[in-house]
Amino acid sequence: MTRFLLLVAWWSLGAAGSAAAASTPATEDVFRQFADAVLEIRVTERGSGAKAVIGSGFFADAAGHIVTNYHVVSKLVLHPDRYAGECIDRRGHGESIRIVALDVVHDVAILGGASAPKKFLRPMRGRLEHGTRLYAMGHPHDLGLSIVEGTYNGPLEYSLYERLHFTGSLNPGMSGGPALPARGEAVGINVRSAGNQVSFLVPIARARALLEAREPVPERWLDVVRDQLREHQKTYFAALLAADPLPTTTLGGVVLPGKLAPFLRCWADADREELKPYEVITHECATDDYVFVSDSLLSGVVRYRHQVLTSEKLNVFQFHALFSEHFGEQYGNFEGRDDEVTAFRCRQRLLRNGDVPLKALLCLRGYRRLPGLYDAVVKAAVLGASSGGAETSLAVSGVSLDTVQQVVRSYLGVIAWAK
Repeated sequence: MTRFLLLVAWWSLGAAGSAAAASTPATEDVFRQFADAVLEIRVTERGSGAKAVIGSGFFADAAGHIVTNYHVVSKLVLHPDRYAGECIDRRGHGESIRIVALDVVHDVAILGGASAPKKFLRPMRGRLEHGTRLYAMGHPHDLGLSIVEGTYNGPLEYSLYERLHFTGSLNPGMSGGPALPARGEAVGINVRSAGNQVSFLVPIARARALLEAREPVPERWLDVVRDQLREHQKTYFAALLAADPLPTTTLGGVVLPGKLAPFLRCWADADREELKPYEVITHECATDDYVFVSDSLLSGVVRYRHQVLTSEKLNVFQFHALFSEHFGEQYGNFEGRDDEVTAFRCRQRLLRNGDVPLKALLCLRGYRRLPGLYDAVVKAAVLGASSGGAETSLAVSGVSLDTVQQVVRSYLGVIAWAK
């Protein structure tokens, strides 16, 4: 009897497992059903016809609107006279495309110009269960249309920009392609990979909002990018400076800005090598997120660093020279070509914040194609100590002058002697 029950249990489990397997479509079935909705997005240089960018996109409605990433078609925004865009279907048929809507902050663009599609992926509404099997599609490394299985792991918890965590392998060229469950609704847009099957999707709600808005096409998309970045940085820095008072940390007897927002990552370390005649304690915070503007220009970046130097071996003059050298080091590591940004211009002043004397330096550079936006670096050294000193550096990108002034006042305003 016992043996019979075991056989029944084994048969039941086997049948249940077979039913579960049968209810989950094979990857080839998903590919066969929805591959016609996915396109290669190709940006070419007009003069030579050479391919400048290869990405992906997908039809999102019966009218032939295509969803992709802004960064895939950014050259069409930045240099419309130099580059042209084309979408290519599975059969190699190509058609010219144009931008009809974009959201630079969330890296989404809507394209038009293609014929009515045979297949399209409706943007999903509602919620998706954590652990749902997803299928990402796109054109990795210009190797042809591919499909990747992965798992939906929910929205990122500590991120300024909405992103979905996709446990699957996204590769260059898949950007702009869809991620979908077996039923075929698009839940996200492939955007980025951190390697080791840690990838990210833009929530499809961002594309759906653009599709439903039906805004008129502007004369210059650059103006839209500028206006979106300027509006976004107001919200961004309001969140960054929302706490009153701002969070602080104490290093070397000096109170300095701490972790200002949940979307920042902070770490600290100390350099106490025996051969060096001084010690350095470093505390740094930075965003992992950014807004893509161009291949060499990222906006929405915030990073800051405090360094405390102490020495029992150097005399006053030697320590002053060391401290000045540290203060003069470049901070920010901003990229950007000469045709995109001006050179940094700096001004230095002696200030007092209460009873704390400071040497402060402010450096700015402007965005040539996006007037009114700047990258800024602020440095401040606490003066008055003979064998120890604290300095802090702050770098922000894509901000207005009003925001720079607000950030500098708030950031330097918390510096004080520890009680």
